[in-house]
Amino acid sequence: MNIQQRNNVRVSGEGERTMIFAHGFGCDQNMWRFMAPRFAGRFRVVTFDLVGSGQSDLGAYDKAKYSQLQGYADDLLEIAGEFGSGPVLFVGHSVSAMIGMLADLKAPGTFAAHMMVGPSPCYIDDDGYVGGFTREDIESLLDTLEGNYLGWASSMAPAIMGVPDRPELGAELTASFCRTDPEIAKQFAKVTFLSDNRRDVARLQTPTLVIQSSDDLIAPLAVGEYMQRTLPNGTLRVVANTGHCPHLSAPGASCDAIEDFLAALGQPQGR
Repeated sequence: MNIQQRNNVRVSGEGERTMIFAHGFGCDQNMWRFMAPRFAGRFRVVTFDLVGSGQSDLGAYDKAKYSQLQGYADDLLEIAGEFGSGPVLFVGHSVSAMIGMLADLKAPGTFAAHMMVGPSPCYIDDDGYVGGFTREDIESLLDTLEGNYLGWASSMAPAIMGVPDRPELGAELTASFCRTDPEIAKQFAKVTFLSDNRRDVARLQTPTLVIQSSDDLIAPLAVGEYMQRTLPNGTLRVVANTGHCPHLSAPGASCDAIEDFLAALGQPQGR
């Protein structure tokens, strides 16, 4: 299968190292337009759409394969193998942060570093763990999504985006959700919101930056603090932002966090 076609892979910039950006649930690679170009002067920048999202090949969607996040992680490893040069720097938003982690654990050495934007290894509160939702919350969310996906998207997207003073961003996320095939979106939502990758977090040895919004409906601050405590080589950076998409609503602060992290790793600097 043609990987470029399957995932609508796009490559820009040049450099010895490759930086791959992966979007979150209901989104596509266009969500990186404020951040990815900033790094294209120093890195080979790769953006792509998860299968079932954006302009990916919907014919490649396999319900069995993508019934677990590992299916997406396997795709990421193929993308890194074909378009990456050496161990790659990976930037993953939300569920894609976990996809990147699973890819790393399956093929150690593929990634030089992870930059996780609003990650959550488990959305459901558990004994001593704050994920932000009760199981009843998630089941209700999934029931609503199953019964009226477009209605759910229209009401939830602005809340997920936050920043009510910039309604155009909420409208953009709503439109992105609504462009996604509803049946694929329903399955991806279940796979995302019912996932529990907490045990995997402690196994990730690769240097990792967690970019956490100060006020996030989907991944609250407690989750970012959990990631910092649990990652063997993790750094937490809280950015002043309301919402789950700081790469769109606070791209400057998000880029600064990445720049500082890359500097600490000895990577080429752009400032």
